[in-house]
Amino acid sequence: MEETKMAKNCVGTYEAYKARLLAMKPNVYLHGQKLDRSNGKEGAERDLADWIVGGTYVMKQCYDTANDPRYADVCTVTSHLTGNTINRSTHIHHSKEDLLKKQLMTRLICHRVGGCMQRCMGSDALNALFSVTYDCDQACGTEYHKRLNKYLEYCQNNDLICNCAQTDVKGSRNPKYKRAHMQPDPDQFVHVVETNVDGIGVDGKPTKGIIVRGAKICNSCAPYVDEIIALPTKFMSPDDRDYAVAFALPADWDGIKLMALPGQHHKRKHIDAPWAHIGDVESLTIFDDCFVPYDRVFMCGRDNEGVCRYAGYLALMFAHYHRHSYTGCKTAVSEVIASQAALVADVNDIAKESHVRSKLCDIIQTAELVFAAGQQSAYRAVEFPSGQWVPDEILTNAGRRLAGHNIYHEYEILADLTGGVCASLPTEESFYAPETAELCNKYIIRNPAYTAEETHRVMRMMEDKLCDAFEGAQAVAGVHGGGSPLMEEITLMSRYDLEELKKIAKYLAGLPGYEKCPRYERSAHTATPRAMLAKFDAAKAAKESK
Repeated sequence: MEETKMAKNCVGTYEAYKARLLAMKPNVYLHGQKLDRSNGKEGAERDLADWIVGGTYVMKQCYDTANDPRYADVCTVTSHLTGNTINRSTHIHHSKEDLLKKQLMTRLICHRVGGCMQRCMGSDALNALFSVTYDCDQACGTEYHKRLNKYLEYCQNNDLICNCAQTDVKGSRNPKYKRAHMQPDPDQFVHVVETNVDGIGVDGKPTKGIIVRGAKICNSCAPYVDEIIALPTKFMSPDDRDYAVAFALPADWDGIKLMALPGQHHKRKHIDAPWAHIGDVESLTIFDDCFVPYDRVFMCGRDNEGVCRYAGYLALMFAHYHRHSYTGCKTAVSEVIASQAALVADVNDIAKESHVRSKLCDIIQTAELVFAAGQQSAYRAVEFPSGQWVPDEILTNAGRRLAGHNIYHEYEILADLTGGVCASLPTEESFYAPETAELCNKYIIRNPAYTAEETHRVMRMMEDKLCDAFEGAQAVAGVHGGGSPLMEEITLMSRYDLEELKKIAKYLAGLPGYEKCPRYERSAHTATPRAMLAKFDAAKAAKESK
């Protein structure tokens, strides 16, 4: 009798993750120096480097939350590949419920870290690859989906943190260079240099693969992830076949060079708090003639020109899933700002003022509408041939656009309710030095219901939120992360059927042929990247037939 394979708990721990980081080869460049992820010490004193701990603190919350029984329903799930219990961040969405719970998980962890949970990129990249590789294999006879499933199982069983490197540096924006292959410098988009090359695989064994070159920008958390997944950034024509490439590599792989830009809240000496530990590291991720084993290649136009049409599809699919994640993430960001605004208004003893309530209502309204857009996009999700469920694209983009449009307004409200004290607060040490502590504590109090220390803690948080470089970058990310509002506008207006909508107005205006009011309801089936691929294919076929 064949033995039944026992399901395992594959939810990882922060300790295991930290050990993997400390074992990585040095390939991070900071202030011109090549570094590993450690503090440079040995033995018991060896730990993660100071510049990385803000980002790894966020990842710790991801692991700790997934291991908390209170949150198991949203943070863990059964793998469709193995039957093992896995972290939802490595899961493929196989139902509407999966999409809803991903959104809830994202919101939950973002509350714990006061902003982006950072694992969403890897999850969204895996989900994008899952659907696109399946469709590509069916059309082109490739084996990308089989490779992806093997890679996915590896990530799930080890609860690896992946990120997504998508945005190419792009070079000249001059219209005459609009296609990747037209750039004066071919390296401005990541591309294949050579195929069928001998090399050594991730498992240390000889294998065949490809050589890639180029760079990805705006690559969040690359220095402290396990795996970097590289995806195309736009549609690629057959002339761009070298640029139609997708792959995954360990973050410390030979040839990967990470130009790091750390960000973290001000370090504190006396008033420790979760807020003070949060940070990230952005990266210019350079692939300097990297060997990529074929088992890590999920798209290669150089080997098969037919897959070029799937590059744009993959780019759109990642953006789509990522914007759905944003409906959980940016909801949480707005809720964090609302919580800070409500608290600082209370500390300033102005909470009952009508204008304060109106301003708080602005933030709460945005948060709820963005979350509702994500929820409804999950309810309107469609099942793809791969068995994967894909949310409604119009709603995800509408939610993400609303969040991006309002983020600076939310910061404005927060600054208004806080007042100028956050920009002119005496140094932290002044509140603890013998000669100045009593006076500083005396004059910081506004609302007698809050002690001097409580008031000081809140104002320090507001100093970070409104005045430090890290939060300045986070505000920009609130606008542009996952695509700027302009990209959401383009997506919305290219997907929305205005001609069908105009029939309502034509009826109301009494135009001939529109004597009956149409029954209008937008179809969810027209609002996915897959549908756009079919639309582009039809347009191409029509052009070629002329």
